[in-house]
Amino acid sequence: MAASEQLLLKGCIKGERAAQSQLYSQFSPVMLGVCMRYARSKEDAEEILHEGFLRVFKYIQQYKGTGSLEGWIRKIMVNCALLKYREKARLVPVIELNEFVPETGTDAGIQEKIDVKELLQLIQNLPAGYRVVFNLYVFEGYKHREIAELLGISEGTSKSNLFDARAILQKEIISKKKINYYR
Repeated sequence: MAASEQLLLKGCIKGERAAQSQLYSQFSPVMLGVCMRYARSKEDAEEILHEGFLRVFKYIQQYKGTGSLEGWIRKIMVNCALLKYREKARLVPVIELNEFVPETGTDAGIQEKIDVKELLQLIQNLPAGYRVVFNLYVFEGYKHREIAELLGISEGTSKSNLFDARAILQKEIISKKKINYYR
């Protein structure tokens, strides 16, 4: 850990507003991106972000320096997003959103066809259960067993929700790609 980061941590532990402000300024842009993946809107993401930083400052003395500070803060943000999700709607596994069969085959150049902002918007438009499972599995690296424990669902439901989320995203990306092709 860099000396400047250690000073920043000591200031935050002491409750110094300047240190807290600097830590917030340093990490909030990245953490807002994390929160945006779990939220339906920027306002919801900002609410998660602010709640997350309140927890960061409350528990900063528990950070032991094992692993990156950014990773520790990210975990708090993800947990805040999950808490917000549980508050808004109890997790009801979505078995069938609609009946469509995802197209088979792969598109090697799909990253070139859709930008990050569009992908984020597509993820935000997923049903809540799908969105949370997708984010935990794809971006946070959780296993289905861990997701099931976190969300109080079965491992099979986690797998099913991930499959359905991917199918929906694939369908939307292909649809967007066709629209852009004809422009």
